[in-house]
Amino acid sequence: MTDHRLYVANDAVAALFEGVSWPAIVARGVAGVLFGVLAILAPVATALSLVVVFSIYLMADGFLAIASAVKAARERHSWGLLALEGVLNIAASLAIFLIPGLGMITFVAIVAVWALFAGGVKLVTAMRRGPVEARGWLALSAVISLLFGAALLVAPLAGAVVLTWWLGIYGLVFGVVLLCLGFQLRSTRRKAMVAA
Repeated sequence: MTDHRLYVANDAVAALFEGVSWPAIVARGVAGVLFGVLAILAPVATALSLVVVFSIYLMADGFLAIASAVKAARERHSWGLLALEGVLNIAASLAIFLIPGLGMITFVAIVAVWALFAGGVKLVTAMRRGPVEARGWLALSAVISLLFGAALLVAPLAGAVVLTWWLGIYGLVFGVVLLCLGFQLRSTRRKAMVAA
């Protein structure tokens, strides 16, 4: 009898796909491709939509935090910080929902600060190390991170568009990979059924 399992180097990885629904994987792939195309063709609308979804999440999380605080208070446990978190989440949710550009700029600013911090750490590390072959690459990656962070701070709205494009490219590539995986699983299972 022929083995028609998904061929991967590791049996543990192959076992992950046993019984997995290939149509579900294909549907995820289609969703990824659609999101990717939308993000690439309409980055501003996609970015604003993501901000609105995040705002809805913050609102739900805020109400759930307040509900948890009320329960904690009834049971005579510490509840103040939980209630404060809930109120702040709801306030942030309303601010982001009413001024979505603020949410985008805040997100871009966080990414910019992260890139500047990471670039600074890499640069300091590259300058402190002894003679190492990879020192130049570490310094180059530091400069790229610093330039990326600075560019995001100088033009945050353009940075939001570029980040949305990158998310779109990721969604597109990831979606295509899932489509290939799903159809490969379908093909493998059909061959197994014919052989059985």
